[in-house]
Amino acid sequence: MRKSGWSVAAAGLGSLVLLLTACGGSSSSPAGNAGSTPNAGGQPSGAPPGTTVLIVEHSKLGWVLAEASGFVVYTYGGDTRGGQPTCTGACAAIWPAVTGIPQVGPAASLPYTLGTVTMANGGKQITYNGYPLYTLKGARALSTKGDGIEGKWHVIKLSKKNVTWGT
Repeated sequence: MRKSGWSVAAAGLGSLVLLLTACGGSSSSPAGNAGSTPNAGGQPSGAPPGTTVLIVEHSKLGWVLAEASGFVVYTYGGDTRGGQPTCTGACAAIWPAVTGIPQVGPAASLPYTLGTVTMANGGKQITYNGYPLYTLKGARALSTKGDGIEGKWHVIKLSKKNVTWGT
């Protein structure tokens, strides 16, 4: 039996709630994570300290890459693949780096790899396909309102095939 888009989205939200409950996640905004080493809510219990789990979530733009806490991640058009993050200073105050040890969530399959790049402060910023990742300060979980800002900020669009549950 095929599931409708709404039932898949509801199942995804239910899975997220279960994951957050199991992980001790909270509904705090990414702003509370700015400058911290691991992103709170992105680290599941039993995972090594500093682990940030990335998952595939359904948003109003479709399937996107997000932290396990539900905060959508972005790439910046000023960055180059394999290069150093260029969103620093005042930019990083609005667009905090996604930091820590990257891990793909158990229900996700990504077409490209996660990695890290060393930031100027010595911390590790998570990358996807070689591009540094950021969140938008003050955004709500599953919000994609940062997509397209200044023509340089972009969500990472994926597809339903990147979700390995409920298909």
